[in-house]
Amino acid sequence: MRPTHIEDYLVSLHTGQWFGWIDATNKVYANLVILDDTKTKPTEQECIDGLAQLQADYDQAIIDRETKKASAKQKLQDLGLTVDEIKEAFGI
Repeated sequence: MRPTHIEDYLVSLHTGQWFGWIDATNKVYANLVILDDTKTKPTEQECIDGLAQLQADYDQAIIDRETKKASAKQKLQDLGLTVDEIKEAFGI
């Protein structure tokens, strides 16, 4: 699932319950609290940039998967398999 919230970034930083929300129904940066005093609170910009990077990585992984699938399909066709044979055997 594509990351959509700064919480997705925050959970990628450390293990365990190191952060929480003052208001769990309104998970915005202003409501972010650090529960583990060995951890520092990232800046709002770090959260925004971190989420953007997670989204870019996710999107690139999807593109890479589709590219590999298309490449494999083409290689099978080059070997003489028909589109129907490829679909039947591999679902691609």
